[in-house]
Amino acid sequence: MKTAAMTLVIALAAGPGLASGLFPYTDPAAVSAGQEIYADNCASCHGENLEGEPNWRSPGPDGLAPAPPHDETGHTWHHPDTQLFMLTKHGVAEMVGGGYESNMMGFGDVLSDDEILQVLAYIKSTWPRQVIEMHNQINDRN
Repeated sequence: MKTAAMTLVIALAAGPGLASGLFPYTDPAAVSAGQEIYADNCASCHGENLEGEPNWRSPGPDGLAPAPPHDETGHTWHHPDTQLFMLTKHGVAEMVGGGYESNMMGFGDVLSDDEILQVLAYIKSTWPRQVIEMHNQINDRN
């Protein structure tokens, strides 16, 4: 039986276009586990209700971007699954490169690949159906 992490590795190796739908957002057990992991690891910055930090579109006093919301009002759903997974696993600074600074650390040393996928499944499961459909279309294009 393939795990979600194995599916991700296969999809990433296969390249763009084949990595659609990595998040098990329709699996109640995965979503429930993801909600708990989110509460323990993500809510302190991104909010208990996925609302993000206030004024998240403007740099904070430290010059860094505040944590964005992960609900439908944010831009999370504008990114394909593979990109969201990699940002979560490796952190924003590593993914952007070029000396970019961010408060968003990588969770690859904290969470397993399956746990990251569960968190992202939980987040996606909270979006309205129309947003989920748009996100699925983004995945299909990538």
